[in-house]
This record gives sequence, C-alpha cells and structure tokens, in this order.
Amino acid sequence: MSVADAEPRVTAPSLPRGVPTGDSEPAIGKLAAQVARRIEAEVLRRGWPVGESLGSEPELRVHYGVSRSVLREAVRLVEHHQVARMRRGPNGGLFVTAPDAGPAARAMVIYLEYVGTSVDDLMQARQLLEPLAAGLAARRVSEDGIDLLRRILDAETDEIGDRSAEVLHVVLGELSANAVLRLFIDVLIRLTSRYAQPSREVPRSEYRKARAEAKRRHAQIGAAVIAGDGGRAEEQLADYLDGVRVWMQAHRRAFAPADEAPDGPSIDQDPRAKLAEIVAGRLREDIVAAGWPVGSVVGSEADLLARYGISRAVLREAVRLLEYHSVARMRRGPGGGLVVSTPDPQASVATMALYLEYMKVTADDLVTVRDAIELGIVTRVTARHDEPGVAERLDRAVRWMSDGPPDDAGRADHFHAELAELAGNPVLALFLRILTDLWRRHAVEQAAADSSTAAEVEHVHRRITDAVLAGDEGLARHRLRRHLAALTEWWH
Repeated sequence: MSVADAEPRVTAPSLPRGVPTGDSEPAIGKLAAQVARRIEAEVLRRGWPVGESLGSEPELRVHYGVSRSVLREAVRLVEHHQVARMRRGPNGGLFVTAPDAGPAARAMVIYLEYVGTSVDDLMQARQLLEPLAAGLAARRVSEDGIDLLRRILDAETDEIGDRSAEVLHVVLGELSANAVLRLFIDVLIRLTSRYAQPSREVPRSEYRKARAEAKRRHAQIGAAVIAGDGGRAEEQLADYLDGVRVWMQAHRRAFAPADEAPDGPSIDQDPRAKLAEIVAGRLREDIVAAGWPVGSVVGSEADLLARYGISRAVLREAVRLLEYHSVARMRRGPGGGLVVSTPDPQASVATMALYLEYMKVTADDLVTVRDAIELGIVTRVTARHDEPGVAERLDRAVRWMSDGPPDDAGRADHFHAELAELAGNPVLALFLRILTDLWRRHAVEQAAADSSTAAEVEHVHRRITDAVLAGDEGLARHRLRRHLAALTEWWH
C-alpha cells in the first residue's frame, strides 16, 4: 500500500536541536528531520499497522517531494526510532515495525550516568514509582500473573553477581498493566544494575546475608500482590527500597568507574539491530569507559574502520546515530576524527514517547505516573523554597506562558520542566520530559485553539508557586494534583 494522500493529524514529537546533518549538507538534515516526523505521524494516524508498507522509495520521494539523499536520511531517523524499516529489492519498501524500547532505555541510562545521578536521585524515583506499580499489580493480577510471580520468586538466589532479585521489580511493572510504569521501572532497574555493584571490601558472607534478606522481603511483597492486598504490597515495597538505599550508600562502588566496564548488557543487543546500530552502541560504551572526555578525539575515520572491522558506509551511519544523540560528531580535516560531545537525551525522549504511542497508553496511565513524579518533584522543591534563586526562577517560569515565544508548543510545559530542574533529580526530570512530549502531541491542538487557556494555565501555575514559596507542601501538592487532573480534559 502506498502512502495515504491525507496529511497526518497527529503532531509528531519535536526533534532535538542539531539533528545530524553531515558537515556539508545542513539543509538535508533539517528537511530529513521534517520528513521523518511526517512519516512517524502517518504511522500513528494509521494506528501503527505493523508489517504494512508505507510505500516504495520512489513512491515516498514523490509523496514528500524530496531527493533520494533527503529521504534516505529521513528513513535512518525513522529506523532509529524503530517506527519503520526500509526493505530493499523486489517488493521492498518502508515497512512499519514493532518497536523495542531497549536501545533508547540503554541510551537514557548512559545519559543519566553522565549527568551524575546519585543514589538518592535513583532511589527517590524508585520509591515514587515502584510501590505504585505493586499496588496496581495487586489489583490487576491474573492467575497467569500469579504463576509468573511464583516462578520469579522461586528462581531467586543469594549468589554474588546473580541478578534474579532484580527481575521481580520489572515483573511488577509488567503486572501493573501501565505501559509507562513498565518502561520507567525498566530504566530504573538498568540504572541500579550498573550502579549497585558492591565494593570489593564487602565480605561475601555479608553480601549473601543481604541477598537472603532481599529474597525474604520479596516473598512478602509477592504474597501481598497475589493476595490482592495493594496497600500492603505498596508499604512493603517502599520499606524494602528504603533498605536498598541505605545498603547502596554504605556498600556501593563509585558510580560509573572509568577503569572498569559496567556489568550487564553494554550494547544494543536487539537481534533486529543493524550493524551500524551495534557499532554505535560499542562506540558509546567506549566513550563511557573513557570517562566521557568531551572534546577529545576517539579516533580518525581510518582508525575506527580498522578498530571495528567495518565498511565506511556502516561507520558513517553509526556516526549519524551518535550525532543524533549528541554523543560524538565527526570533524573533518587535519586533526579531525570522531569528537566526543556533550550528550543530549532528546533523541531518546522522542523514541520513548513514540514507543508509548505504540503501546496505546491512555490519559489515565499518564496521569497516574505523572501525578507520582510531579508530586515528588513539588515536595522536593518546597523543601528548598527559601534557597537563593528559587523564587526568581519560578516567577520566570510562571510568566513564560505570556512572555515566551508565541509559537512555542511547549509553553505550558516550561513551568513543570523548571520545577523538575529545581528539584535537582535528573531521573525525574528526564521521565517528565517523556511524559510532556507525549502529552503535548495529544493536547496541543485544544490548548492552542483557545486563547483564554494560556491565562488560565498561568493563573494555576502562579497559585502552585505561591504555595511552594510559602513552604506549604500540602497546599502545593493539592493545587498541583488538581491541575494535573484538569489536563485530562485536553487529551484526545
């Protein structure tokens, strides 16, 4: 089936500034990003029909009115978002695919390492989201889910290096039947896996004792879920995570050691991954292992070709992916090579938002998770309300609705993003970006259509700010919760 003639109604997520373009063709990169957004919106409009063809390369070039080079660059972006893949040869074309959030999740974990996520940051996010998942799982668990829980609990051991204990937390995310919780908990467990390795000074007997205690506590949590006691499951999991936080702070190794490769999957291991994606993953991990030395040269093109044993075409596609995530950029000329950049998570944010579209998340799913995250954020900011600069930053954020650029589709989100930045938790800030990215594409049409909406939203943001700056946590949470509940009216 060829591309539909109608323009897509769904607004695709905005791509990051500096989308990879190639050194001599900036216009191609900009146009390709626009075409990629239109292709992705077309997939969403059709209901994400996996296996369906969007058209052959000639058909797509005609439909979008672009050159072969622009279309192929757009297809690379679409493939990286795992929305569709180009199949060459007879009966070929761009076919819709079922996405896998794994590669983007790994990129997010590495970004969070880079910005210096602390144990407190990680565990605050886990304590906000995982008990919520356990409560939902208890209310929704089926007999198949009960069988799965029992198998997971029976498989746990106290062996050093065994990760069976982490599986329960991922499974609770699955049993919550909330795709957002499942996705975010997966990222949190990946991050914990990389950071929670104990110091070599911890005696093996002490480590086994801690694992045995974890196994006992997990059995209690599982029993509460199986019994359908959501309140008890939430309480027990929150208490368990508090113990994990204390243990990690006392026994963990330093974060992201430069001289030691992290345990666990280190590259994108999706069997569908193209060679260029695998090479990009290896290059990214090499940069992490080197301590992410921004501005340094990883190697010349010739060096990298020899190091990874790949063709020039594969390397250049891998570099495009690294550039898209602002991991590294290829600098031409004398002294050039692949130069390490300051990473930008927006590419992963867009990929995650698209994945959640594919999972057909509902407004209720998003509100459930956004409530937990933003209420945790406002509690943290209220505790810091009298610190220098907080009042000024919040005032500017409130006035952004009227003072910000009129064509800024994210004006209403600016206040929430600023609260997240002031809270100082990069995990929560990143998760909120994913939620607002997805929310904006569903709500922007209604919000933009009514000119009175901006004044109304600014008024609500001001009232939340007044409560925060007064140090009144309860009132701030109450006003924020009511504001988030009202946002569901804009969902479509």
